[in-house]
Amino acid sequence: MNAEDLIERRRLRRRASFWRVMAFVVVVVAIVAVAGSLGWFGGRGAQVARITVDGFIPTRPEAVDTLKKAAASSAVKAIVLRIDSPGGAAAGGEALYRAVRDAASKKPVVAVIDGLGASAAYLTAIGADHVVARETAITGSIGVILQFATIQDLLQKIGVDYVEVKSAPLKGEPTPFEKPSPEALAMVQAVIDSSYDWFVGLVAERRDFEPQEAKALSDGRIFSGRQAAANGLIDEVGDEDTARAWLETAHAVPSSLPAKDWKKNDYELGGITAATASFLLKSLGVNEGISSVLGHLPERLAVDGLVSVWQGNSSIRSDR
Repeated sequence: MNAEDLIERRRLRRRASFWRVMAFVVVVVAIVAVAGSLGWFGGRGAQVARITVDGFIPTRPEAVDTLKKAAASSAVKAIVLRIDSPGGAAAGGEALYRAVRDAASKKPVVAVIDGLGASAAYLTAIGADHVVARETAITGSIGVILQFATIQDLLQKIGVDYVEVKSAPLKGEPTPFEKPSPEALAMVQAVIDSSYDWFVGLVAERRDFEPQEAKALSDGRIFSGRQAAANGLIDEVGDEDTARAWLETAHAVPSSLPAKDWKKNDYELGGITAATASFLLKSLGVNEGISSVLGHLPERLAVDGLVSVWQGNSSIRSDR
């Protein structure tokens, strides 16, 4: 056998080895995918899934997918929803509320408000079967808000003329380029009122209030955990241990059962995890500071709808 034949044989062997490795990788990925569908991610064996909702709630919160996965897992016997959020997009709160109610139809769900559970975050909490909050936690702030600024006078001062052609007077209202007309304000108020009535209706339904009683507590004010328990907005004051004790008493879910943190990136194989994205950015030579800058952009700029959020000064709140 000449040298060229030997070289060619070695090339073929290397190619065969490559495809064997690729086949092995495909098999491993398939096994991992099946394991994820069976709920092994987040911990193998019987467990209580701990799902966290914190920070500003965006229009499309990732916790919705996590709730669906946990509810579908045979390993998960109950769900503890830990909340530390001022609220956020009204649509995001609605999506979370519906996801919690759907999960509660399959598994016991208890919400624990750690430090802050206001507005859309409170809406999320009342979707659970049982709501617990720390004594000093901030809850309530039931309501909906839409804020906008007008820069008409500023444009005139710098010599900018704004021209708009539209099909009807209310199209595109409100706009930052003109002061809103009474008709535009009335239209926006009607949308706010409709969303507010829906929110108050859910509070009345989930907390077993009469409509007027629910409305009296839904004037936008905040409550401490103690106050919320006294007026029926939550079930009891406590922490995660309190929530686990309730699960054991009400649903026979042992307190000794391990609690596992569930996060979307732990099981989402179809997307790119934060770690993977970071690695790719570094490989492409992108400065790590860029991601830090992007992370500080105001989250509310990404909200494409009404907002249900408590806007208390963050400096008065002690993080836990």
